[in-house]
Amino acid sequence: MIAPIAALWLWAPLFRQHRRAYVGCALVTALLIAAPALLIYAMRSDSMDFDLLSRLQLLSGGMLATIGMGLVFALARDILWLLARLMRSTQAARWIARPRWTAGFLVMALLLNGYGLTQGTQLPAVHEHEVTLPRLPPALDGLRIGVMADIHATPVNNAVYVQGLVDRLNVAQPDMVLLPGDLIDGDAPSQWGNIAPLAHLQAPLGVWSAPGNHEYYSGYNAWAKVFSRLNLNYLANQAQVLQVRGHTLAISGVGDPAYGRLSTHNTDPSVPEGVPPDIHAVAAQIQAAGGADIHILLGHQPKMARSYAPHGVDLQVAGHTHGGHIVGMDRWLVAPANDGFVRGLYDVGAMRLFVSAGAGLWPGFAVRLGVPPSIDVLVLRAPQL
Repeated sequence: MIAPIAALWLWAPLFRQHRRAYVGCALVTALLIAAPALLIYAMRSDSMDFDLLSRLQLLSGGMLATIGMGLVFALARDILWLLARLMRSTQAARWIARPRWTAGFLVMALLLNGYGLTQGTQLPAVHEHEVTLPRLPPALDGLRIGVMADIHATPVNNAVYVQGLVDRLNVAQPDMVLLPGDLIDGDAPSQWGNIAPLAHLQAPLGVWSAPGNHEYYSGYNAWAKVFSRLNLNYLANQAQVLQVRGHTLAISGVGDPAYGRLSTHNTDPSVPEGVPPDIHAVAAQIQAAGGADIHILLGHQPKMARSYAPHGVDLQVAGHTHGGHIVGMDRWLVAPANDGFVRGLYDVGAMRLFVSAGAGLWPGFAVRLGVPPSIDVLVLRAPQL
């Protein structure tokens, strides 16, 4: 219902004088609004070739962003029209309601979102962030943690793209690499090659990964086996305690709230797969290992941070938001949907939270305006005495 109502509202200035154009524009717009949801259904039902689907998603996502901007314009247009009517300025009201303004703005929005697609599909730069952790031992000061979140590898951002990410992060010489979920899209048997270059990541303290919501959509168990074959140290409600420079560092990962999905690519398509986030199990494993001086958690969705913070976590590394994609949308739409977290560093009780803007692109919405993708290197700092 939302798609046709939004389309009828957007093109309302055409209604009185251009009825046929009004109906045609509204129908096309409604189809474009509905297209991303229809393509997601096609992916999860395995009813379309995934190579074609991912490219159609890239196009439909760009059109959806254009229409979204058009609806923001329509809201501003109608507020101004209402004010003009209340002020009994008939001439101003007619001027505001001219169809040319709606058409002209949509053309500008289309060009702007075309530019946003070029920004969203480019290889990201490496950005360093200094992160002070209150419990960090001085001996671990300067530890370099590479982060690549939300790669969403597909035939669009394929093995060539992922190899580019790997090359750029390796140059930064991280001590450890963290991959906090949404590394892939599609099914493992046909799409695993897109992330195969992740096996070439170089870090003396290892490469560690955890699931995001997209790992659950197309066969969770199959993807978990792929990550294991690529030596990505997959942590789903698991923890490991490492000896680093004479101190103990716990690295852990939790499941994702999107667990329990049915998929034609599940081991048994009638049985849900995946695990829920269980911070209690993670904390118990670390306690059983004798505790740790510092605890770093991979938790894909930042909205879970307040439930993780009381369990001895010093730093949660998250993704999921893609940084909010577009300036304005990031703070007004994406942040509220994620408990106020959208990108960068936050203090959550005694825990610090880092939310990556994402190193890749989901073809379903790849537009970025003012929020570029990012490969991140967290430089850990002990507090100054």
